[in-house]
Amino acid sequence: MSEAQPLFALLRQSVQPGIADALERLVREAPDRKLSRINALAFAASESLDEEQTINGFLHASSLGLFEMSWNVLCPGCGGVLDANTSLKTVQSDKYTCALCAAGYEPTLDEMVEVTFTVSPRVRRIEAHNPHQLPPSEYFRQIYWGSGIDLPDEDFEARIDEFVMESLELPPGEKAVISLQLPAEFVIVFEPVTHAAQFLEVKGEPTKERQSLVLVFDRAHRHSETLTLRPGPLRILVENHTEVRVLPSVCLANDALHALLGRRRSFLTAKRLLSNQTFRDIYRADTIDVDQRLKITSLTFLFTDLRGSTALYERVGDLAAFDLVKTHFSILNDIVGAEAGAVVKTIGDAVMATFPTPDRAVVAAMRMRDAMLRLNKERGSEDLLLKIGIHEGPCIAVSLNERQDYFGQTVNIASRVQHLATSREIFATGAVLEDPRAYDLLAERGLKPRSHNVSLRGITDQISIFTIP
Repeated sequence: MSEAQPLFALLRQSVQPGIADALERLVREAPDRKLSRINALAFAASESLDEEQTINGFLHASSLGLFEMSWNVLCPGCGGVLDANTSLKTVQSDKYTCALCAAGYEPTLDEMVEVTFTVSPRVRRIEAHNPHQLPPSEYFRQIYWGSGIDLPDEDFEARIDEFVMESLELPPGEKAVISLQLPAEFVIVFEPVTHAAQFLEVKGEPTKERQSLVLVFDRAHRHSETLTLRPGPLRILVENHTEVRVLPSVCLANDALHALLGRRRSFLTAKRLLSNQTFRDIYRADTIDVDQRLKITSLTFLFTDLRGSTALYERVGDLAAFDLVKTHFSILNDIVGAEAGAVVKTIGDAVMATFPTPDRAVVAAMRMRDAMLRLNKERGSEDLLLKIGIHEGPCIAVSLNERQDYFGQTVNIASRVQHLATSREIFATGAVLEDPRAYDLLAERGLKPRSHNVSLRGITDQISIFTIP
């Protein structure tokens, strides 16, 4: 831990003191299990810290080597980690299958990829750095389930015992026998290391004759077919054909299991992190591979542009205009970052920014408008006239020109909506105003957007545009 002291000193140069203090206490004092796959949002809540500043703190700490980031593909059903990656670049599969839920999913960056933080082994060694030595229950807690499952601290073992009938640790190449009495319930034999599951529908007349089952755990077979057995004695021969320890568990698919998996909490999604300005500043192009195309089901785009910028350069001169435009960019960048957004790029005098939710974009837009009005008032002129357009929808995250970017019709519409905007009003599409948080935000401020239908170049159907006064 003495090696970490200089790193925390460096961290204090980049993040708020309260955030740095909380992260140092976490690394020094927390039990091992609290330092594996840390949920940044849950940590912020537990320490009464600002979410965005906490995320930024973890990002700066990771860049210094205090933590390691993990990009985990999740099952939206059970919340299990289907694939853990040290980089988003290795999230390559078109489809992920959860054996426990017997369902396949196409990964999206919204709720299916979480970003967690684990303390670096160079800073502090914890049990999860050797996951194949963890007790079975802790393997489930620290390795299998994602950080969105709100697992209890106090009675975790007791809660597990309510649905796990039998479990064992099976070394590589070994065989073992599990003997038990089957109740008339739905039973799952689940192995979290290889993500294999065997479903057993236990019904009918009880039997005293011993039933037998052979399960081989390897990296290919998922045991997805449901077998029908009768209540009574069962002998399961399990074989480990992998190079690591496996942890087969016989579980009841009962209310206790469903109650445990039903305890959910917010977690840091890949979508939110890609729209974080600190993340983009630190990691830049080292995010998405050139050939990757990662789907996002909902992202909010905000475009701005300066109206009459050519006339501005003519009126005040190149040098003065350049300084003024530079000041405007700085103000917009600060506002975008403060509202959990990120500037994707600037194009001439225009800005393209993303936000995880429409309400944050609407707040940012109103703050931008107010900031330009103040700046103009201070200068005694109307030099900075800002046009703003907002749209929300699906898109694809890509890598273009050595920069993480976005592609799709949502981006095109947002850009064209901005071109329609005036310098005094914000234009937002119906998709933005249909968001309950954005609607409530405007209602609280007594703002009544005016609607009109417009035709956009390249878009077949007319769309509803709302003017935010």
